[in-house]
Amino acid sequence: MGDFGPERGFHQPKFRYCPCLGVNIGPSGVSWGLDLLYLDLGAGKIRWMTLWSQVKVWGRLGRGALTLSLWSCHPRPRDTQALLSATQAMELQKCDYHVERPLLNQEQLEELGHWSSKPGTQQWRIWFQCSRARARALLLQYLPVLAWLPRYPVRDWLLGDLLSGLSVAIMQLPQGLAYALLAGLPPVFGLYSSFYPVFIYFLFGTSRHISVGTFAVMSVMVGSVTESLAPDEAFVQDANSTVNEVARDTTRVQLASTLSVLVGLCQVALGLVHFGFVVTYLSEPLVRSYTTAASVQVFVSQLKYVFGLHLSSRSGPLSLIYTVLEVCWELPHSVVGTVVTAVVAGVVLVLLKLLNDKLQRHLPLPIPGELLTLIGATGISYGVGLKDRFKVDVVGNIPAGLVPPVAPNTQLFAKLVGNAFAIAVVGFAIAISLGKIFALRHGYRVDSNQELVALGLSNLTGGFFQCFPVSCSMSRSLVQECTGGNTQVAGAVSSLFILLVIVKLGELFQDLPRAVLAAVIIVNLKGMLKQFSDICSLWKTNRMDLLIWLVTFVATILLDLDLGLAVAVIFSLLLVVFRTQLPYYSILGQLPDTDIYIDVAEYSEAREVPGVKVFRSSATVYFANAELYSDALKQRCGVDVDRLISQKKKLLKKQQLKLKRLGKEKQLQEQAGP
Repeated sequence: MGDFGPERGFHQPKFRYCPCLGVNIGPSGVSWGLDLLYLDLGAGKIRWMTLWSQVKVWGRLGRGALTLSLWSCHPRPRDTQALLSATQAMELQKCDYHVERPLLNQEQLEELGHWSSKPGTQQWRIWFQCSRARARALLLQYLPVLAWLPRYPVRDWLLGDLLSGLSVAIMQLPQGLAYALLAGLPPVFGLYSSFYPVFIYFLFGTSRHISVGTFAVMSVMVGSVTESLAPDEAFVQDANSTVNEVARDTTRVQLASTLSVLVGLCQVALGLVHFGFVVTYLSEPLVRSYTTAASVQVFVSQLKYVFGLHLSSRSGPLSLIYTVLEVCWELPHSVVGTVVTAVVAGVVLVLLKLLNDKLQRHLPLPIPGELLTLIGATGISYGVGLKDRFKVDVVGNIPAGLVPPVAPNTQLFAKLVGNAFAIAVVGFAIAISLGKIFALRHGYRVDSNQELVALGLSNLTGGFFQCFPVSCSMSRSLVQECTGGNTQVAGAVSSLFILLVIVKLGELFQDLPRAVLAAVIIVNLKGMLKQFSDICSLWKTNRMDLLIWLVTFVATILLDLDLGLAVAVIFSLLLVVFRTQLPYYSILGQLPDTDIYIDVAEYSEAREVPGVKVFRSSATVYFANAELYSDALKQRCGVDVDRLISQKKKLLKKQQLKLKRLGKEKQLQEQAGP
C-alpha cells in the first residue's frame, strides 16, 4: 500500500486510530463500509482507499488492544494524489501493516487522564474577590475615560477633536429640534436630549467615533408611544373644540422621560449580565430593513407639518395606511404658506448638501446646511411675519436654562416596559453596528457589554432630566470621523456647545417654522431610503436574506414599529431553524488530478469515486433534522439501510431457529442414546 518510512513522518507508536463502522473519524483514522476500506494518516500524509475485493484484512482482538493486518495489491501513491483508482493499471505490491492501540472504556480513560470535576463556585469566588488590583480593573472597565484620558495626546488630537465637536454640534442643533417633533414633544426637549446623554457617554463609552444623541428611528418609536398613550383627542377642550397643548405636552414629556428611564434600566441590566450578544439575533438585513421601514414611518409622520394639516393621532396595526389616506383626504385644506416654506427649505438643503459633497475635499469643515437654513428661515419668519400673515406654524416658546431633575412616574412602568425593551434593543443594535465599523477601520476594540452600560446610563440619566431615548446617528458619526475626530472629546465639545444654546441662544429660534424642521428631517432620510437598493443586491447574492428584508419591511409598515420588530425577530429565528432542518445535500466528486472534491451536480468535470459515495450536508446533525438527514443520505447513496437491517434480523432469526432446532435434535439424540 506504499512505503511509509521515516521520510513521510510516520512513526509506528504515533499512528493511532479509532475504528468506527462506516464513518471516517479523521484527521487520522481507519473506516470501512459495505464495499470500501479507507485509511487516512492525516493532513500532509497519505490517504489510501480501496475496495474489499482488493484487500485482505485479518485481525486479532487481544486484551485491551485491537490489531489489524492489511494486505493490498495497490502500489505506492504519489504525495499529491488523494485517491488511488482501483481500475488503474499499475505494478502490484504487497505490504504488511501492524496497527495497535489500547481500547479504553470511560472509566479507564478517566483514570488514565486523571479526570476531576471543575469546581462550580470557582468563577463566583473570582467575581467576589476584593483586592486593590481588581478594584482598579473594575473601575477602568466600567469608567473607560479614566483609562484613555490621562494618556490623551493633546498636541496631536486636540485640534481635530475641537473642530469635529463643533461640526457635530452644528448638525446636532437642528436635528435635535427636528427630532423632538418626531417624538411628539416640544423642540426644546430635543436640545436636552442632545446634551445630557452625550456627556454621559463621553464618560462611559468605548467607541471613539460614534455621535450619540437624537436619532430619527428612535424618535419615531418614542413618538408612536407618546401619541398612542396621550392622543390629541384626550385633551380637547369642550368650549371651542381646541386641543390643550400645554396639558398634552406635559403628559407626553412625562411619558417620554419615564420611557427613557426604563430603556436605560433595560440596557444597563443587559450590559451587567453580559447580554451584549443579544444583538447577534438582529441580522444586518433585518436591521437595514427595519430602519428603512422606520424612515417611511418618519416621512409619513412629517406630512402634516409639510402641508399644515391637523390629523388625528393613530398607532397600532395599519396606522400608517390610515394616516396616508387621511393626508390624501385632507389635502384640499393644506396651508399654501406652509407648503411653500417646506418646499423652499427642502430645495435649499438639497442644494447645500450637493455643494458640500462637491467641495468637501477643499473645505476644512463641511458647510452647515441645516444650521444656515434654520437661521435664514427664522430671520425670514420673524421679518415677514409668516405666522400672522400666512398661518404658518412656528416652534413657539423655547425656555432658556436647564430644568431640574424630575423622578419618573412609576405607575407608567407597566404600560411602557414592552416598548422600552424594543427601543433598548434597537438603539443598541444601531450603536454597536456603527461602533464596530469605526473600530475596525481605526484599529481599536469596542466592548459590546460596556456599550450597553454606557447607552443605558445615558438614557437613564437623561430620563431624570426630561430627555427621550437616544442612540447614535450615522450622519453625525461620519461627520465626526471625517472632520478629524479621534476620541469622545469631540462629543464632549458638541454637548458643551448645545449647553450654550440651551442657556443663552435657544429663545432666538422661537419664530422658526415647523415646516422647516420637517424639511430637515425628510432631507436627512436620504441615506436610509437609499437602502431600498438592498432588494436588488440581495436578489443576486442571498435570497433568504432578501426574504428576511421583505418580511421585516412589510411587518413594520403594516403592524407598526414594536410589533414589526417582534415579527421580524421571530421570523428570522424560525428561518434559522428552517435552514438547519432543510439544508443543502450534495454528492461530491473528485476534480481530476487534484485533491479537491466538489458537487457533481454543479460541476460537470467532477467524477465520483467508484464504489464510494462522498455525502455532504450544509448543516450539522441534531434532533430536528436527524431523520431528514438519514432519508437524504439513503436517497443520495442508493443504499436502503432499513432493508439491510430487516434482512439481517431475518437472517439472525433463521439462525436462532436453526440453532434451536439443532439443540432439540441433539437433546433427542442424547435421550435416545441410552
